[in-house]
Amino acid sequence: MHRTELDHFFNDLLTPANFQDYCPNGLQVEGTDKLQKIAFAVSATRDSITQAAELGADALVVHHGLFWHFHGARTLTGAFAKRITPLVQHNINLFAYHLPLDAHPEVGNAAVLGQLIGCQQQSPFGNYKGNATGIEGLLEQRLTAKELASKLQSVLNHDVIIASPDENQIIESVGIITGGANSDWVLAQKAGLDAYITGEISEHDWHESQESGIHMFAGGHYATEIFGVLALMQKIQVHCGLECIFIDSDNPA
Repeated sequence: MHRTELDHFFNDLLTPANFQDYCPNGLQVEGTDKLQKIAFAVSATRDSITQAAELGADALVVHHGLFWHFHGARTLTGAFAKRITPLVQHNINLFAYHLPLDAHPEVGNAAVLGQLIGCQQQSPFGNYKGNATGIEGLLEQRLTAKELASKLQSVLNHDVIIASPDENQIIESVGIITGGANSDWVLAQKAGLDAYITGEISEHDWHESQESGIHMFAGGHYATEIFGVLALMQKIQVHCGLECIFIDSDNPA
């Protein structure tokens, strides 16, 4: 497959142009024209890039790329240079999709996590500059807050922090925005949902969510955002016939 074909496939599927993100989505580093082996990882780190090079990947596809608006202009020096150098040395393409991969109704982080915990009748949820960034829906099996925390911990293979007005209350409706969307529990409250699931939680959100009657669950930034890249990888394998490999990361956050 030619690089431009994969680029067009991602653009058609994830529609990155529709999002006002705080990073560039799409091809971030240009490498070889012809692609045979694609690596996937949650984040473009020194470790994932080095492994992609060692595995002979022609492209690395990630959720968290190299460039963020809040970093501003950066020189290619120090640790940042050591991240990028293997990509250039080995002629590896880097594709990154942030909010488009959070929000997608099929391969999105929130949609896949929702399916795994039995969340049905999924619809768009969240609002970042006019775009949904997650999903909301109804649990196939109603659970207490304590039971939902246990189910999440099993699915995520990660400790779950729960902020709950009463862990024995029944939960039927949930909103999910993965990663660092801890403040968006207020959107779940406005939508009349019982619970909110994300990756991170702050000290004040732990108090304020439960005081407002929302059961809030934080299962880790990385742990809640592994699902999108895995689903995207499976789709590429089916539709493009390329060899694909997933690079995991030991990240407890």
